Amino acid sequence: MKTIQFIDKDKNKLQFFATLRSRVDGYFKENQISKNYNSGMVIKTITLLALYILPFVFILFFSQMAWLTIVLFIIMGIALAGIGMSIMHDANHGSYSNSSKANYWLGHTLNLLGGAVINWKLQHNILHHTYTNVTDYDDDIEDKLIMRFSPHTEVRWYHKLQHVYAFLFYGILTLYWVVLKDFVQYSKYTKAGVNKLSPSENRVALLKIILSKLVYYAVFIILPIFILKVETGPYLIGFFLMHFLAGFILSVTFQLAHTVEHTSHPLPNEHGTIENTWAIHQLNTTVNFSRRNKFISWYVGGLNFQVEHHLFPSICHVHYPAIAPIVKQTAEEYGIPYLENETLWQAIKSHVNTLRRFGNPELAA
Repeated sequence: MKTIQFIDKDKNKLQFFATLRSRVDGYFKENQISKNYNSGMVIKTITLLALYILPFVFILFFSQMAWLTIVLFIIMGIALAGIGMSIMHDANHGSYSNSSKANYWLGHTLNLLGGAVINWKLQHNILHHTYTNVTDYDDDIEDKLIMRFSPHTEVRWYHKLQHVYAFLFYGILTLYWVVLKDFVQYSKYTKAGVNKLSPSENRVALLKIILSKLVYYAVFIILPIFILKVETGPYLIGFFLMHFLAGFILSVTFQLAHTVEHTSHPLPNEHGTIENTWAIHQLNTTVNFSRRNKFISWYVGGLNFQVEHHLFPSICHVHYPAIAPIVKQTAEEYGIPYLENETLWQAIKSHVNTLRRFGNPELAA
């Protein structure tokens, strides 16, 4: 992959992020608080992990009723998405704790989704956060099977209906992750040079991915069905429902931040340059939603504060509601749009409208 540079000669724009960073740093210094976890984050971590682990233990050893098994898997699916958005996400950004060991182990809660940390960091931390909404660089907006997330890729006839079938498609995310995604990404990122590991390090990385998958299959398939002999039908229905629900929640939450109206999809010029500063590029390609809804903010791990997250990924999400007014005020002072949808429903409608626009050849031309 060719390197893209963000360059803007406007001195006023260059001062924006320096000013903003100084003000945000000042907030933490003045209030004498850490940029990492607080007691609320610890309580959330314990709660979400308990809601995932305890129902599974009950399913394995105590559940004798099919309906109860399915209900418990639904609870696990909701908790699983919460773990991915809150605990795993912050830890793999290095923002959960100032301890690298704590971040390392909490980051591996990604294994509960059946994923691999090495690929997630390359896709999310490197490609998505650096090249947000840049076609062929940001993997999150890459065309996937029957979905088109960029205005710069080829439009096919079936894309006209993508705003209808998209939400069904979103539900397979974590199942695809468990089975194929990590192997596809491992090969892709190695060939593209995104993966900077040496050949010997990559062999170890691949072995870790394979072993993590085998452990996952052993715990969720072999142990319950072949050793503990749980009732297979309700168990498999619940298992797939858990993954569908988690995949749906995760996919929709991330899509509401970038594949919505008013975001830009800039392309680099012939010199590999995007004529903008990186920080303002983040503001132009990212949208907040429902930031005044405390429950949504708690559950989605501050991912409804995507503007703040993209500008300050090293700050734990529990602080986003406090620094959001600072970000918005500073952006307005510099004449930079601060994009947001006030409610979850507005964000969903905006996403559907965008999918419809990207899927219609006449509108996308």
